[in-house]
Amino acid sequence: MEEDKDLAAPSDSDVEGAFFSSLKRNNRQIRDDRATAIAEDTELVYKRKIEDLELNIKKMKREQDNMLDLSPTNAQSLILASDFISVDYVEKDIELGIKIRNTEITLEIARKRYQYLFGGL
Repeated sequence: MEEDKDLAAPSDSDVEGAFFSSLKRNNRQIRDDRATAIAEDTELVYKRKIEDLELNIKKMKREQDNMLDLSPTNAQSLILASDFISVDYVEKDIELGIKIRNTEITLEIARKRYQYLFGGL
């Protein structure tokens, strides 16, 4: 007889697994969970984007600074004047400057939007 009780269907109060609990959630709880998931994901992506922009700016500034190093092999050697192509140097320097400035503008906008959307950074 006792074995029959164990095999009997559990009552509603006995069933409290994650699936059943999920089915019983109300609309407000579901919206809150979705909102939390969306906000957390979006905030994380924003943070990563800001970090990527900061890193890109550092790399481009380093590259621009490295262009000033005119010793091709070691600290004692210098590039020959006849081997230096001024037009290419100027074009690359200006191009890097524009990329840096555009990325700085994008970073500034991203930071302001992050602060507005999520508060602080």
